[in-house]
Formats: sequence, structure tokens, C-alpha cells
Amino acid sequence: MTKRYGMWSYLSGAAAARTGDEMSGPALLLAGLAATGSAATGSALLAAVTVSAALGGPVFGVLLDRSARPGRLLTAALAGYAVALGVILSTLGLVPLAITLLIAVGAGLLAPALAGGWTSQLPRVVPAADLPRATAFDAMTFNLASLTGPALAGLVASVASADAGVIVSLTLICLALPAAWTLPSSRGRAARAGPTTSIGTDVAAGFRVIARTPPLARATAASMWSCVGQGILIAYSPVLGERVLDSPARGTILLSVVAASALATNTLLARHPHTMRPDTVMWCGPLILAAALLVATIGRPVALIAAMLLAGVGEGPQLAALFAIRHREAPAHLRGRIFTIGAGLKITAFALGAALTGPLTTPTLALPLHAAAGCQALAALTFAIRRSPKNRGHPAAEASPTPADHTTRADPYAPDPRRGDGIGP
Repeated sequence: MTKRYGMWSYLSGAAAARTGDEMSGPALLLAGLAATGSAATGSALLAAVTVSAALGGPVFGVLLDRSARPGRLLTAALAGYAVALGVILSTLGLVPLAITLLIAVGAGLLAPALAGGWTSQLPRVVPAADLPRATAFDAMTFNLASLTGPALAGLVASVASADAGVIVSLTLICLALPAAWTLPSSRGRAARAGPTTSIGTDVAAGFRVIARTPPLARATAASMWSCVGQGILIAYSPVLGERVLDSPARGTILLSVVAASALATNTLLARHPHTMRPDTVMWCGPLILAAALLVATIGRPVALIAAMLLAGVGEGPQLAALFAIRHREAPAHLRGRIFTIGAGLKITAFALGAALTGPLTTPTLALPLHAAAGCQALAALTFAIRRSPKNRGHPAAEASPTPADHTTRADPYAPDPRRGDGIGP
């Protein structure tokens, strides 16, 4: 751990920013409804903020990799996102909705900074030997945010107002600014010398490295399939609440159960970070999620709650494993874009799953759950399939002469060469 910047500074900043982000979605839904009297306004705002993340992620990742002081760039992105939320709130109902939606699209371009942007900087904060434990803690900030963010939005809206929920969410993001500003600076020579290629070339290089590095390609594809399934589950949760628990509002409680279970599981994982290899978790996690979704089709309250607890057991460690594989496989000079490209692709896959839920919803309870379970099974299969051992050289290492930083030399996640890509405990 560095003397200048501690792990707890990183975690406090990440938790505040991500909780504010998770809170902003429900808060915008409530604010849109309050300002216009139409639930469609809130849904349109949420969609606008989400849809542009896939475009902003790769570009922001390139800028992050190029920056000698990535913390300053991350600070600017967080501040921009918070300001955009404030502008959205101040224009709701006062200007044409199209203008407000355009502002929301601009805010969404910065959203990957709150996810992949933070996580890509973790190897600069802790020594390589501490990275597995730190990665588990980092994943816990997502679980904590998904557990508390929506609940906090509802609580603030009920006690104060819908507008207050948006104000609290942007305030939480602003609280993360000092932790972002003081992140360690880049040690790479390329960042100090300045860019020599176009942004488009660097974005393409990031996608190329992901595609040509088998563990990265499989982990990215598996996480996308899994996010399609998660999108179906979350969008279907109000229906589950209505049909099984007699209230659509109780469906949101199910999501809190998943988040709480994921947080508890990652807490245990942080205490025993070497229990299972991340490659093993990446295919076991989706199988646990698939099993949980099948249990949910029973349609009984006890079975449904048990299914959500089981889903958290699969979801929490899977996120930590995904981060671990990216840290292991991405060289320092490409790490920012690898993480932000991955975040953008996951958000897009999640949005696709949510969009599919409507057509899949029928009087029969099980069809969306079966579809979500099928996506999780495909995620497990996608990661478990190994590529030919030919040409195992790391393409990322050939993409640039920039040396990796000190965190890549003693890699705690390095696979045993006798096991190929490291599938197995």
C-alpha cells in the first residue's frame, strides 16, 4: 500500500461515487414523474443516461491511459456527471423534454468513469500481492451501492421530495472528488511523452487486445451474456413481486436481497481471496445464477427469497473475478480502456436484457426466468470453452513498447502454465 494514498481512500471514494450513481437512476425516475406527471418521462431519462455509456466508455478509457494524472481526469468526469444531474433536475418541466434528454445522453457518456474508470486505477494503489483482496473489496463497493442507492432514493423522496433524491445522489458523487483527485499518477513513459496516435486508433487497439487475448475475450463475452440475464431479472422483478409477493413494490426488495447476499459473499471472499481462482469463479458464478433463476420459477415466496439469496452468491464473486482477470491480463498502458470498454459493453448488454423482458412477459411466470437462466448458462459455456494453445503470446504486450508498471511483474493471479488459461481451482 502506498504511503501517499491508502486503500481506504480509494474505497471510500469509489463507494460514494457508485452509491450516488445507483441512486441517480431511481431518483431520476421519481423526479421525472413528479415534474411531468408521466412515468414515461422518468423511463426516458434513465434510458438516455444508460444508452450512451457504451460510446463514452472506450474514449474515456483512452484518455485515462494517456493521462499522466488519471486522477485529475477522473475528477473532471465525476464533476461533469454531477453537474449534468443538476442541470437535468433544473430543466425538468421547464424546457422541452428533448433538450433534457440530450443533457442526459451527455451525462451517460461519463458514466463509465464511476465503474471501470475507478477500478482500472486499483493496481496503482496497492502492491501486487494485495491485489486479490483489494479487488474483492472493490467489488463490494458495487454491491453496497446497489443495495443502498435505490433504497436511499426512495427514502429521501418519501421524507423530502423527488428532487431531493437527485440532489443527494449528485452530492454523494461530489464527495468522491477528493479521493479521485489524489489518485497516484501514471508511471508509464507514454503518458509523460504524450499521445502519438489518434483516439480512434487507440480505441481500436483496446478492442483488438480484448478480442485477441483469450481470457479477456472469454471473460468479456461471458460477462455480457450474464448481464443480459441480470437485465431480464431486474426488469422482471416488479412482476415477480406482484405475482408471488402480492405487490410490485416488493419486487424491489428482491433486488436488495440479491445485493445483500452478494455483499456478504464478497466479504467472505475478501477474507480468503485465494480460495478459488477467478477463472473458476467466472464459469461457476453464472451456473449458480442459472440455478437460482430456475428455483425462482417455483413461484412460492420462500422459494423466491431463497433464489435471490442464491443469486447473490453467484453474482458477487463473479464481479470480483471479472475485475481480477482484467487486472491480470491488461497491461498498464491499456488498462483504462480495457476496463471502460468492458463497462460499456456490460451496460449495453444489461439494457438489451431489460428491453427483452417486455416481449417475454406472458401470463406464465416462468418464461422470462427461463430466458435469464439460459443467458447465464451461455455465460458459463462461453468462458469454459478454451481456445487452442497456439500463439499464446500476449498481444497487448506487442501493441506498444510501453512497459507495464510494477504491479504486473509479480502477478498474484498468474495462471499455472500446466493448466493453460488457468481454468480450475
